[in-house]
Amino acid sequence: MAYCYILFSEKINKYYIGACIDLERRFYEHNIGHSTFTKTGIPWVIFYTEEFENLQFAKKRELEIKKKKSRIYIEKLKGK
Repeated sequence: MAYCYILFSEKINKYYIGACIDLERRFYEHNIGHSTFTKTGIPWVIFYTEEFENLQFAKKRELEIKKKKSRIYIEKLKGK
């Protein structure tokens, strides 16, 4: 199983979109400052996730969401 996920940081009022196989581990890494980009936004919360059969499909979905460059689109995803 693989995941496309969106995190939200209230501190910096930003979303982060990613893809991974181990969502729990990756979420933990974001919140301990493992990633340079997400370090400034700690604490992050999981805003949205989608499950896929493999990482290739999850990364494809990650890119689809990123290409939209739309906060409105991201916020509508949660309402689905």
